[in-house]
Amino acid sequence: MDSLNKTWALLIGLTLSTVALAAWDGRLAVPGLMVLAWLKARSILGGFLHLKGAPGWLGAFTLPLGLWLAAVAALRLI
Repeated sequence: MDSLNKTWALLIGLTLSTVALAAWDGRLAVPGLMVLAWLKARSILGGFLHLKGAPGWLGAFTLPLGLWLAAVAALRLI
C-alpha cells in the first residue's frame, strides 16, 4: 500500500471517529473533535501535500493550527 492510500485510510478512520463523537454531549465532544481535526489536517498536510519531506514546514503549519484548535476547545469548556 503506498503512502497516499495509507493517508486516505487514516482519514477514513478519523472521519469514522468524528461520527462516533457526534452522539456525545457537546461539552465532552469538543476537545476530542479538535484533536481529530488537528490529526486530519496534519495527515492531509503531510500526506497529500507532501510536507513530511520538507524540513520544518509541517510543524510550521500544524503548530499554529494546534494552538488555535486548543483555544477553541478551551473557550468551549468555559
